[in-house]
Amino acid sequence: MKKSKFSLLVVSTLAASIFLSACSGGSGTNKDTSKDTKGTTPQLAEKQVINVLETAEIPTLDSVMNQDVLGSEILAQTTAGLYRLDQTGTKAIPDDAAGMPKYNADKTVLTISLKKNVKWSNGDPVTANDYVFAWQRAIDPKTASPYGPYMMSDKIKNATAISEGKAPVSSLGVKAIDDYTLEITLERPLPYIDSLLTFTAFYPQNKKYVESQGADYAKDAAHLLYSGPFKLTKWDGTSAAQWTLEKNADYWNAKNVTLEKANFNVVKDPQAAVNAYEAKQADITGRLASSAIISQYQGTKDLVQYLEPSMWWLKMNENNPVLKNVNVRKAIALAIDKKAYTNNVLSNGSIPANFIVPKEFAFNNGKDFRSDAGNYLKTDKAKAKKLWEQGLKEVGKTNVTFTMVGQDTETAKKEDAFIKDQLEKTLPGLTVNIQSVPFKIRIDREDKQEYDLLHAGWGPDYSDPMTFMDLFLTGGGQNHMSYSDAKYDKLVKDAQTTLAAKPDERWKALQDAEKILLEDDAALAPLYQRSVNLLVNPKVKGLQHNPYSDFSFEYIKVYK
Repeated sequence: MKKSKFSLLVVSTLAASIFLSACSGGSGTNKDTSKDTKGTTPQLAEKQVINVLETAEIPTLDSVMNQDVLGSEILAQTTAGLYRLDQTGTKAIPDDAAGMPKYNADKTVLTISLKKNVKWSNGDPVTANDYVFAWQRAIDPKTASPYGPYMMSDKIKNATAISEGKAPVSSLGVKAIDDYTLEITLERPLPYIDSLLTFTAFYPQNKKYVESQGADYAKDAAHLLYSGPFKLTKWDGTSAAQWTLEKNADYWNAKNVTLEKANFNVVKDPQAAVNAYEAKQADITGRLASSAIISQYQGTKDLVQYLEPSMWWLKMNENNPVLKNVNVRKAIALAIDKKAYTNNVLSNGSIPANFIVPKEFAFNNGKDFRSDAGNYLKTDKAKAKKLWEQGLKEVGKTNVTFTMVGQDTETAKKEDAFIKDQLEKTLPGLTVNIQSVPFKIRIDREDKQEYDLLHAGWGPDYSDPMTFMDLFLTGGGQNHMSYSDAKYDKLVKDAQTTLAAKPDERWKALQDAEKILLEDDAALAPLYQRSVNLLVNPKVKGLQHNPYSDFSFEYIKVYK
C-alpha cells in the first residue's frame, strides 16, 4: 500500500514474519505480558489515555479513496471490516464476520455470515448490503478510486471489466444473499484471500449516509460513520495536524478494548518528536530515521525496532523521453551507493535493497522468496557512468535536468539531498531539482505522473509476493510510470491464473518477472528495505504492528 504504504500501507506484509513477534527494548512490538520483572501483575493506570505523534497529515478517510498507510491505520481503528489481524499481526480473525469463510468445491465462491450486533455510529446495523455498496463504489470508474481497481482486478469476478468500462458495476462478484450473508465470487482461487479481506479497501460503507453527505462525505470527523473499536471525535480534515480517537462503546468487542483515548499530533521534525517524548508530552513517536537519535536509545526499554517488509525506491517516469531509454534508467539505478545510504544517511537498521520483494516476508514451504531470487542493480558507479553516456548519446542529449519529487519531512529532505548528490556526481551533465511536498501532494503528483524521478515506496497489502509484483503491470492502477514489458506481464499474469494452484511454478514465474523488471528493464531503482524505529513509553503495552505497515491501538493498555 502506498506509503510515501510511501505508499508507504503500508508497517507492512503479511505472512509469518519474525519481526512481528512481540517484545520491547530494541526489537518488535511492545507486547503486553501483564507481568512485571518480578512476576507480579502490574496495575492499570487510572487514565487509559495516550498521546501519539505522526509524521504526516491524513490524506483521506474515505475507505474507497484511501491509498496510504496512515489512512489505513486510522480506518482500521474506526471501522469493523470482515476480518482484522490478531494481536500478533499475522493471523486474520473475524471482526464483522461471524466466522471464517465457507467455500465452494473449487474455492472460487466464499460465503460469509455476519454478526448481527455490529452497528454504525448512527445506530444503523452493518449489513451485507454495506459491503456490496462500498465494493461497487470502489470499482466504479466514475468514482476514480485510486486503489479499488488495483485491489479487485483479476481477483473479484468481473472487476477488471468493470474498471475498464466494459461491464456494469452490478456484475461485480459480491452479493448480499440477505442482510447478514455475503457471497463473494472470485476470478480464481486466491491462496491469500483471508489476509486480503482484512484490507481497508474491502471495508463496508453505509449507502444512505454516504449518498446523503455527497461531496462532504469524509471531509472531517463529523461527516463519517464509525463501527470499529474507536471513533474519531476530532479531525478537521486533510490539513489537520491533530486528531483524536476515543473508545467506541458500541463496538461489538468493546469489552476487550481498554484504551479510552488516543490524541494525535503531527510532528515532522524527529528531534522535536523526541523532545516531546522526553517532556512526557508524547507516549509514542512517529518513525525515527535519525541515527543520532536512535543511537541514544539503543538498549533502552523505550526503543521499539524491527525490520519491516516495506520497500523504498526511485520511480522513473517513462513519459519523459530521456527516461524512456533503458541505459539512462540503468545508469540512475546503479549510480546510488546504497550501503552509504543505509549506513550513513539512514543508519537505523534499514538494509540496502537489490530487489523488490522484501526479505523475511513471503514463504513457500517455509522457504523465503528471496532465498532463490537474485540481487539486481547493485551499485556500480563506473558502469553507471558508461551507461549514462551511452544513453544520452542515444537520445541526442549532453545535459539533462530532472525534477525529483519527495516528501517535506526533515528526514525525507536529507535522503533526497543524498540521492541528488550521488546522481549528479556520478552522471556528468545531470541536474536534479528536488521538490519537497506534503504527503498528500506527493501522492497526487505520483498518481498524475507529474514528476521525472519520484522517491516513494510500498508496503504490502496481503501476504504474497503478488502485492509487489502486480504493481508494474502494463496500465496497472499503481504503475504510474508508464512502464510496460510484455514478458513481465505474461509471467505475472501466469502467476495469477494458470499457475495459481502450482506454488513452486508460480514462485519461479514471479522470481523471473522480478529479474526482468530490474536487471533487464531497470524500471525503477530499488533503494532499501526499511527498519522501523520508534519510541514507546514502557508503561504503554500492546501496540500491535503488522505486515501492512500500520499499527493497531485496540490492544493497548496503559499501566502505572
